[in-house]
Amino acid sequence: MGNYFKTEKNDGVMVFTFDRLEKRNPFNEDSLLELEANLHAARDDEQVRALLITGVGNTFSAGADLSLLKGVTDQAERHRIFASVVPRRRLLVRRTISLLQNIELPTIAAVNGFAVGGGWFLALACDLRVAVDTAEFWLPEIDLGQPGPRGPEEWLTKHVGIARAKEIVFTCRHFKAAELYDWGLVNRVVSKAELMPVAMELARTLAAKKPEAIRQSKAQINGYFLD
Repeated sequence: MGNYFKTEKNDGVMVFTFDRLEKRNPFNEDSLLELEANLHAARDDEQVRALLITGVGNTFSAGADLSLLKGVTDQAERHRIFASVVPRRRLLVRRTISLLQNIELPTIAAVNGFAVGGGWFLALACDLRVAVDTAEFWLPEIDLGQPGPRGPEEWLTKHVGIARAKEIVFTCRHFKAAELYDWGLVNRVVSKAELMPVAMELARTLAAKKPEAIRQSKAQINGYFLD
């Protein structure tokens, strides 16, 4: 571990930056375990009052690391290979997303570009989302021959309703940040130059609040919505 994220602490804000530009910030077992360890460390650090997650380049996260599919053109074989890595990775995705959803800190996703599959679910697990106007979000699992993870799909359905959730999951189409802002899945849409200043200002605002009040309010809201 230690190869996927850069970490920086500033004014009570812990910033995690996905830093595998050459692979478009993918999820695999190592990156999920590293993120999980970083979340535990931030939770236990009394100087951390807020979390911000972003990525390098024009990709927040491309989701599952599909390097095993490189050069495989037969669709049935692609589906078979993808299915072989799904169970373990899906368990880790659910565990990491649950930890992020319930961590006793306010969390912000600064979505700097593409957010795909588990990358989109990672952004959804944060309390707030700031996205660049060029960001695109999609769930490719159906096109890869697999259903999406149950927990995140349930969360998505509760947030946008059955019809929109089915459209997102079934069609695998790319959604722009502005459309998701209208659906309530993105809090703010900004230019690329504005992304980190706006996200950091928001994170510092939350970090300045009373931690116990934030913790209790987050638990109450999550209790209304996620149970």
